[in-house]
Amino acid sequence: MAFPLPNPMRRALQLAKTAADAGEVPVGAVVMQGDTVVAEAANTMRASGDPTDHAELRAIRLAVESLGTGRLDGCDLWVTLEPCAMCAGAIAHARLDRVYYGAPDEKGGAVEHGPRFFGQETCHHRPEIYSGIGQDQAAALLREFFQARRG
Repeated sequence: MAFPLPNPMRRALQLAKTAADAGEVPVGAVVMQGDTVVAEAANTMRASGDPTDHAELRAIRLAVESLGTGRLDGCDLWVTLEPCAMCAGAIAHARLDRVYYGAPDEKGGAVEHGPRFFGQETCHHRPEIYSGIGQDQAAALLREFFQARRG
């Protein structure tokens, strides 16, 4: 029996699709505080010319600004792709409670692949991790995006 995707992941997938339509790698992220959307963002690395403009970092920056605090205790991050090491570091520093992500990233991911950032002894904050939510949809967006560019 299939269950409907939670609203934050549905929104993250919409943001990822918007990113793809703009020529960006299709990744979307939403920061939630309880049932409230605090911030949302998509990748904008090409548009900004900034290699750090990942959806997760943009959403974290916007959430910090919106809440007027340097920490996001009590907040969760929903993102369509397994975060990279840079984003995992930002997640730890922001003190997000939970991370929900869709597609795994065997090459660039740092949560359950690569360095497994949150499992390192030097990691000072470890959010709860929930993977595979919206995985099929997120992976399809990425696959279509890269196939179109290689085609």
